[in-house]
Amino acid sequence: MSKKLTLTALLICSTMVLLSQEIEMATDMRSQGKIYVVIAVMSVIFAGIVAFLVYLERKISKLEKQLKK
Repeated sequence: MSKKLTLTALLICSTMVLLSQEIEMATDMRSQGKIYVVIAVMSVIFAGIVAFLVYLERKISKLEKQLKK
């Protein structure tokens, strides 16, 4: 029981230390305005994936309709 309590306390403390640190790269990118480029690229990639999935869904639906006939 004591080991579990000690381990839990250690994990909580280490998590708190990690959360209190700032991410240096993100701060630098935000100050230089590059974070918007990162967000734009991620948005384009996400939109591309969604468009591809919609395309596949339509194609699969057509194939399913053909199989039912």
